[in-house]
Amino acid sequence: MTAVDEQTVEVAVRQPVVELEDLTRTFPGPVNALTDVNLTVRSGDYLSIIGPSGSGKSTLLHILGLLDRPTSGEYRLDGLPTGTASESDRAALRGGRIGFVFQSFHLLPHRTVLDNVLLATLYSGVPRGEREQRARTALERVGLDHRVDFTPSTLSGGERQRVAIARSVVADPKLLLADEPTGNLDTKNSAGIMDLFDELHADGLTLVVITHDLAVSARAERRVRISDGRLQELA
Repeated sequence: MTAVDEQTVEVAVRQPVVELEDLTRTFPGPVNALTDVNLTVRSGDYLSIIGPSGSGKSTLLHILGLLDRPTSGEYRLDGLPTGTASESDRAALRGGRIGFVFQSFHLLPHRTVLDNVLLATLYSGVPRGEREQRARTALERVGLDHRVDFTPSTLSGGERQRVAIARSVVADPKLLLADEPTGNLDTKNSAGIMDLFDELHADGLTLVVITHDLAVSARAERRVRISDGRLQELA
């Protein structure tokens, strides 16, 4: 068996985490934010979606994160259809299967680093007895186990984003969605966050990074461009 054959078999074995089929999203106007989007992201993939402002990136992120519904088409998350799911079922899927990392860190300023990560376990089905250890392990994973009792205001921008990443992985999600994760960081801290994403990918986490930054996009093993609401896979 050749290396190409082995790679083909490996891809076939890995199960889809995200499946978008003929997906569209239209807003009043009408504005076609997404048009005939088809995309499969398999377990362990590291995918970047790159495009300028107004290209449909945010709309796609909201649909992937179960924060919005498509006008037509199908979105299956971890094999489960989401289009007809109730809001409570979608919330449960979102809490248990998706981790989010945003450009703005969205940390509670007056709670400790540990508390900020612990809060994410309340909505994700983590058993009460496991929550603190899971939070400490997540912080160790991002190199911040020595900052558990600090508050966000005492941390650098890079450290705050690491807390946000720990919060996003504490429940062992099937999918990590990152929206412009280095947008508020300087070059050094941006590189550190991208190195951390490489480590998470090496551990088998499925990542989708949405960005306008070519350098950030280039770190992913797969790249997709979005333009006028349509996707194009890049070589």
